[in-house]
Amino acid sequence: MKFVHIADMHLDSAFSNLSDKDIMGDLRRLEQRKVLKKIIEYIKENNIEYFFIAGDLYEHKYIKQSSIEYINNLFKEIPETKIFIVAGNHDPKVKNSYYNKFNWNSNVKIFESYIEKVEETDCNIYGYSFDDFYCNDCGIENFLVEKNGKPNILVIHGNLDGVKKDDKPYNPISKKTLLEKGFDYVALGHIHKPDYEGKIVYPGSTVSLGFDELGKHGMIVGELNGDLKLEFIPLDDEEFTISELNVDNIYSKEELIEKINGLNVNPNEYVEIILTGGRNFEIDKYDILKYIQNDRIIKIKNETKLKRDLKKISNESTLRGLFVKEMIEKLENEDDLTKKDILEKAVEIGLDALE
Repeated sequence: MKFVHIADMHLDSAFSNLSDKDIMGDLRRLEQRKVLKKIIEYIKENNIEYFFIAGDLYEHKYIKQSSIEYINNLFKEIPETKIFIVAGNHDPKVKNSYYNKFNWNSNVKIFESYIEKVEETDCNIYGYSFDDFYCNDCGIENFLVEKNGKPNILVIHGNLDGVKKDDKPYNPISKKTLLEKGFDYVALGHIHKPDYEGKIVYPGSTVSLGFDELGKHGMIVGELNGDLKLEFIPLDDEEFTISELNVDNIYSKEELIEKINGLNVNPNEYVEIILTGGRNFEIDKYDILKYIQNDRIIKIKNETKLKRDLKKISNESTLRGLFVKEMIEKLENEDDLTKKDILEKAVEIGLDALE
C-alpha cells in the first residue's frame, strides 16, 4: 500500500507576525493553495491509494467557506484515493466546524473524537479527532489494537512524550505506548519540524509558517508492504532564513541601509535580518525597511544595545549629564523588559537632541 502523509498546513492562517510587510500574508496563503494542489497532482500521477491528513489542515478562526470548497474540489480530483482526516487543535471538530457542517466528497473520512477504526482490504486505519482546542487524553493507553493480519495505521494529532499536566495540553502521547500497541505506522501531526526516523512520524508543517520554521517543508510518501519505506518530499518553493548583521561599526541610518542592500540573498529565500551589537544611533526598523531594495528581505529584528557609555556621560556637569543620570536611575528601577527598552530608546532620542 502506498500513502501520502501531511499535517499542519494551517490553510487561511493570518500570518500576522510573519513580516513587516503587509502583502506577505496574502502571498503565503496563495502558496498554501499551490502546495495543496501539488500534493493532489503527485497523488494522481503516482496512483497513491491513501492520503492521511494528521490535523490542523486549516485555521478554524480564519478559514473561509471558499477555501473549504477549494480543498474539497481538489479531493474530487482523486476519487480513487481514500482520504483520512483527523482534526487537530487549530481545526477541532467543534459544533460549528466545517468538518461537521460541510458536505465533503465521498472519498473523505473525518474521524470522530474517540479512537475509531476503519477496516480496508489491505490495512486497518485508526484515527482520533480533537473536539476542542485542547486535549488532555485521547484514550490511547486503554485502547487495544485488533490483530487480523493486516498492517495497523494510526492517524492522530498530538504532542509526543508531552506532559499531561501542561496548562495547554495538546493530546500528550507516549512514544513507548504507541510502540507497545503494535502500530505499523503512526501518522502524527502537531510538531512543525519533520521527524521521520522509524514508524512514528511527524511530516512537519507542509508550508513554512515563519522564521521559527526554518529549513525544508513538505510531505511524507510511504510504502508499506511488510517493510516500511519512507521518503520526505519538499513542497514549499520558498525557504525562511535568518541573517545577523553587527552594527558596532555602523554610524548612520544611511550606512546601515547600504549594508543591508549589499547583502547577498537567494531568490527562493525570505530573510529576516537580526541587528546585533552596540548601536551608535537610534534605529527604527520600520523606517529602515522602507529603503530596502530587495523584496526578499521581509523582516528586521533589532537586538542591538546602547553603545554609549551612560555612566561616563552621567558624570558630566551638563544638561546632558543630568538627563542621563536621571534616566539611569529609572532604568535601574524598571524590571519590565518592554518598558526598559522604551526607556533606552528615550535616552537615545534625548541624547541625539542634546548633541
